[in-house]
Amino acid sequence: MGIVINKDGKPVAALVDAELFARIRRMRERVDALAGRIGQAYAELPADDGMAEIDAAVTAERQRR
Repeated sequence: MGIVINKDGKPVAALVDAELFARIRRMRERVDALAGRIGQAYAELPADDGMAEIDAAVTAERQRR
C-alpha cells in the first residue's frame, strides 16, 4: 500500500514501503539486464526484420486469446 501524489489530477509520485521499493528496484535491474542481453543478441538484425518478428509474435499471441 502506498500514497499517490497527484499534480493537476495526474499521478506524479508515490510513497511506498521501503521493502516494496527495494523489490521494485531489483526487478527493474533484472529487466534492464535482460533487455541489454536481448539487444546484444539482435544487434546485427536489420530493424525491419526485427519489427516483422515482433509483429508476428504479437499477432500469434492475439490469436491465442
